[in-house]
Amino acid sequence: MLQEVNGYAIQLKKAHDFSWLQSYGKVFAVFDQQDSGNISFGIETEKKRYFIKYAGAETVYGMNSTEEAIQRLKEARRVYEDLHHPTLIEYVEAIERPNGYALVFSWADGENLHPHWKFPPPEKYTHPDSPFYRFKQLSFEKKREAFIQILSYHQLVADKGYVSIDFYDGSLLYNFKTDTLSICDIDFYRKTPYVNKMGQMWGSTRFMSPEEFVRGAKIDQQTMVFTMGAMAFALFGGEQDRSREKWDASETLYQASLKAVHTNRQERFATVQDFLTYWEKE
Repeated sequence: MLQEVNGYAIQLKKAHDFSWLQSYGKVFAVFDQQDSGNISFGIETEKKRYFIKYAGAETVYGMNSTEEAIQRLKEARRVYEDLHHPTLIEYVEAIERPNGYALVFSWADGENLHPHWKFPPPEKYTHPDSPFYRFKQLSFEKKREAFIQILSYHQLVADKGYVSIDFYDGSLLYNFKTDTLSICDIDFYRKTPYVNKMGQMWGSTRFMSPEEFVRGAKIDQQTMVFTMGAMAFALFGGEQDRSREKWDASETLYQASLKAVHTNRQERFATVQDFLTYWEKE
């Protein structure tokens, strides 16, 4: 069914009360295609914009129950509190609802680098209006600065005793007017030590290490190094085609990125900082 909120149509399995959003302001954007079961809203007042992520409605694309979505969002609150940083979207507060739960963030201006709802592959990689395509056309230096932000943030994640889970290009917002990058959607990051309890874990397989498919495997900083290496190939190369021909940075950075995505975890860099050092030297 379709339900309207301030003129925006939301796809739901069952009608839901969103009238409480009015207390924050006027809805100007709706994101209802997440498989997490969350629905997100852009809300604006005369002075400020917010991003509100809500669990509790029965969404069309959600892959879990509303109860699971609510519980995961509650767990995510601590993650955003612990890992706050200028590169991460700013957490404001949590909202308890009778049949749901929401996290409120300050709005971050930028375009998502995995806009699957508007530019599904292959258009994501080829359409001139696709944010990912436009990012790939930027100068090496601008892309390098953005990637150093990503690596620096994840070194902070490691320093805080966390590991990234479900980090991919859909976690990146890029503002093409100011050439600034923001990270969003770190809901599944977890405290270490952490063990794979699922088999195939949450996340885009394009960025996942071998251990993220093996129940009982240790998920740690070297797992995060793999994800960072996979991101390097997404932003500077052919993504899963990791050939030298598709790479548009130096040979040194190519070899460093290959080391980061080595299937044998012992052959990877020990820390994100070790990988970051190569990018800072270029």
